[in-house]
Amino acid sequence: MIYLSPWDLGLASLLILALAGLSLWTRLGVERRLIVAALRTVIQLTLIGLVLRALFDHVHLAWVGLLALIMLSVAGWEVMSRQRRRLRGWWGYGVGTLSMFVSSFTVTVLALLVFIGPQPWYTPQYAIPLLGMVLGNTMSGIALGVDRLTQDAWQQRMQIESRLMLGQEWSRAVGHTRREAVRVGMIPTINAMAAAGIVSLPGMMTGQILAGAPPMEAVKYQILVMFLIAAGTGFGTMTAVWVGSRRLFDRRQRLRIDRLSAPRD
Repeated sequence: MIYLSPWDLGLASLLILALAGLSLWTRLGVERRLIVAALRTVIQLTLIGLVLRALFDHVHLAWVGLLALIMLSVAGWEVMSRQRRRLRGWWGYGVGTLSMFVSSFTVTVLALLVFIGPQPWYTPQYAIPLLGMVLGNTMSGIALGVDRLTQDAWQQRMQIESRLMLGQEWSRAVGHTRREAVRVGMIPTINAMAAAGIVSLPGMMTGQILAGAPPMEAVKYQILVMFLIAAGTGFGTMTAVWVGSRRLFDRRQRLRIDRLSAPRD
């Protein structure tokens, strides 16, 4: 493996500075956010690198579980922050977090116990990267799905209430909206699988090859990870959309659009 020096990363940062300068010159207005995002990347990745080095030296289920819960909590917050009309109260945070907990944790633990089988099964070298990849992709799918659900429910509230007045149950009245929300949430994952190996080389596979792993071993790991991501995203999005849509109706099957917050700019 060819190791990178701080000087190499410093040279790479000149590309970001050049992009920020171009944004300033052309008045795009994204230079500040670009610099902040780049600084967050450096700080966050450096911190997680230090944390992982400590975890690798002191393998314990409690520490791995604590880091996993922190990752889940932050992912749940990111899901909520990306919604234009979120569910009021703790539901806005709870729907995404619960869905990711059910789908991502289940899929990751299944992969560790059945497919990979490290000893012990919670070895951080395998558990944390796998959970991070599944959580990151599941988070995006759930955010897209729930955002589409709440937006469509608001825009189509008259049609949904008309169906309820005709005697349809809430699940049928909002059935098309739920299916569309799940479809939107799954699109990025399906596109990534369809383009893998032809249009793009996925990040994990590329990283393993750069680290010196045999290409076919990197390909096998990448296939496993993409299947895990697809399953986690699908199950998580379906769970979030079902729970979120149920929250939009009360026990008397009335549409409770007042349970959505005002739109965010």
